[in-house]
Amino acid sequence: MVHFSIHTLQFAVEIIATFAFALSGLIASMRKRMDLVGLCIVSGVSAFGGGTLRDILLDRRPFFWVSHSAWLWVLILTCILAMFFMRERHLTFTEKAIQIPDALGLGLFTALGTQIALDLNMPAIVAALMGVMTAVFGGVLRDICCNEIPKAFNDHQPYALLAFLDAWIVISLSAMGLQEWFVLSLAASITTILRGLAIQFKWQLPHHSHIKKN
Repeated sequence: MVHFSIHTLQFAVEIIATFAFALSGLIASMRKRMDLVGLCIVSGVSAFGGGTLRDILLDRRPFFWVSHSAWLWVLILTCILAMFFMRERHLTFTEKAIQIPDALGLGLFTALGTQIALDLNMPAIVAALMGVMTAVFGGVLRDICCNEIPKAFNDHQPYALLAFLDAWIVISLSAMGLQEWFVLSLAASITTILRGLAIQFKWQLPHHSHIKKN
């Protein structure tokens, strides 16, 4: 029963995080006025890219989107409905509209990826990097497909750094023997809130324009 509950929890987190990143990819591709194929591809790589990379590096099979292929149909159907809804309503999205679901996906995917790596007895630093890659790689692929420099690399706001913090929260709380549902929920919530605050108040990391020349 315990193992079943843990599996169910991880599945639920992966579904929510996947949907959040799929939504960010859908909005990004709509802002670029892509056709239906573009919408599906950008949404798909946003949703499944990070988790697929994680599973490749951890040698986990089958991939999430292979073992739960019904979600591919959900993704395609969502893109079709969204395209017609947008055309009917003449709606447009701002850049911040992408960042809202992206912040949720960041917190959830980091916590999940880290926990999965810990369950496979990976060293702490490896687990942390797996969490970061799970959360960041989908957004990187999304931005590349949209012909943009990945925002994780150039918007100067804490993103991958928050994912790294999220991962170490998971690692620390897990080492204390706390329940997995509590660990995942708390770590994901902290990261999502911090990312939201960073967006709202425009927190920035030091970058080249802040470095003074001698």
